[in-house]
Amino acid sequence: MVSNRPGHAKRMKLGFASLGIVLGLIAALLLPAGAMAQAPSQAQAIQAINKSFNSVKTMRGEFIQFGPTGGRVEGQFFIHRPGKLRFYYNKPSSLDIIADGDMISIKDRKLQTQDIWPLSQTPLRFLLADKIDLTRDANVTAINVEEDLVSVQIDDKTRFASGRLTLIFDTKDFKLKQWTVRDNQGYDTSVAIYNVEENGPTNPELFEIDYLANARQNRRNN
Repeated sequence: MVSNRPGHAKRMKLGFASLGIVLGLIAALLLPAGAMAQAPSQAQAIQAINKSFNSVKTMRGEFIQFGPTGGRVEGQFFIHRPGKLRFYYNKPSSLDIIADGDMISIKDRKLQTQDIWPLSQTPLRFLLADKIDLTRDANVTAINVEEDLVSVQIDDKTRFASGRLTLIFDTKDFKLKQWTVRDNQGYDTSVAIYNVEENGPTNPELFEIDYLANARQNRRNN
C-alpha cells in the first residue's frame, strides 16, 4: 500500500534507505565472532557465515546508527526467525520497522504514515529465512585480511536496498568491530550494537503490523 500524500516519495526514499541499514544490521549481527580465524578463503568464510546464520533464531539488543553527515540515532532491535523483526528508532527519529513473517511495514510515528510491502520483495527475505545459503542468495565480492583487521564485502542490487555492506573484524579476537552500508549514491552509514542477547524468548506482539493504520491513512488522504 502506498500513500499519495505530498512528500511520499521522500518518505519512501528514507524507508528504502532504512531497509538497507536493517539489512546490514542483521547480516552483521548474525555473523560469528570467530568465524574468520580458520577461514582465510572466501568459500570457507561463506560456509562459516551460513552456519552462524542458521544457529541464531532469536536476538535482541540496542543499536547506534551514524549517518553520512555525522547524525546519530539510537534504538532497539528484535529478531525472530523465520520472517520476523522489529527495529524501533528512539527520538528524534520516528521510524518503526516491523516484519511479521509475510509483510514488512515502515511506519513514521510522527507523521502517522505507514507503507507496507511483501517481505518476499525485499532483501530481508533471505536474512530472515529459516535456512540461509549466502552462496545462493548474496554476493560476497571480497574478503580482505590485513595486519589488524579483516573485512568482508557484500554487494546487493535490489529494488529496495541497492548498495554495499562492509563488515570489519579485529584479527586479534575476530570479534565484529563495525559495519558500514554504502547506498547506491555513495553515502556511508555505520552501525554499532551492544547489550545483545541471542536465542532468548521474544514477545510475539513486537512483530504485529497495524494493517488498519493504512485504512485510516487512506481515509485522511481522501
